[in-house]
Amino acid sequence: MSEQISLAAALRTLRKARGLSQEAFSDVSSRTYLSSLERDLKSPTLNKLAELCQVMDVHPLTLLTLAYAGARTADTDQLLAQVRRELEAVLKDRDTP
Repeated sequence: MSEQISLAAALRTLRKARGLSQEAFSDVSSRTYLSSLERDLKSPTLNKLAELCQVMDVHPLTLLTLAYAGARTADTDQLLAQVRRELEAVLKDRDTP
């Protein structure tokens, strides 16, 4: 996994990859707030994160994966495999009486 986790960089990268301006988020956020998020001055709530991802038409896990793994595909594959193992363990524990 990459050494630096950056939700701000991931948000900016994903927004630009989708060809969206900060103004495109006006229904869910002000341009000033989005700019603050992209400059890592503020942190969004999970609800706000979901709203932003809806505008970009991506699942919130996509944004979080990009934040944790960055642009390195090998890190992304490793991270997703780890998440899968952890989810399976949690669900197994939950279903065990």
